[in-house]
Amino acid sequence: MYAKMSTMKKVLIVEDDPAIRKMYVFKLAKENYTVIEAENGLIGLQKAETEAPHLILADLRMPVMDGTEMIRRIRAEHWGGRVKIIVLTNISRTEAGLDLQLLRIHSYIVKAHFTPSQVMQEIHEAFRYIS
Repeated sequence: MYAKMSTMKKVLIVEDDPAIRKMYVFKLAKENYTVIEAENGLIGLQKAETEAPHLILADLRMPVMDGTEMIRRIRAEHWGGRVKIIVLTNISRTEAGLDLQLLRIHSYIVKAHFTPSQVMQEIHEAFRYIS
């Protein structure tokens, strides 16, 4: 069941690296976002269904369920088309494959090419398109 969007800016971070996940939790919380964490795609999918985030920051290579499969399942749900998704990974776009491009990703960020501050700018930019 997907709850109605609230006025709070809610971000789900799906990242298996605890240091990276905690860093973005800290940065987002500092800027008054409500932050939900998940360490793999299966937990991310479950939390997306119950927590109704406005934006998902998703890694691709994770244990249990990878990010591409999680995104595919989210987009297959009636509520899944409303969620903005930013991929944050170290996999190049060409390595990620064409199927990911068909899943309506807002931004694709390669971790090695962006600073955390630049990632935060992408998140702020995504929220400009969320009503």
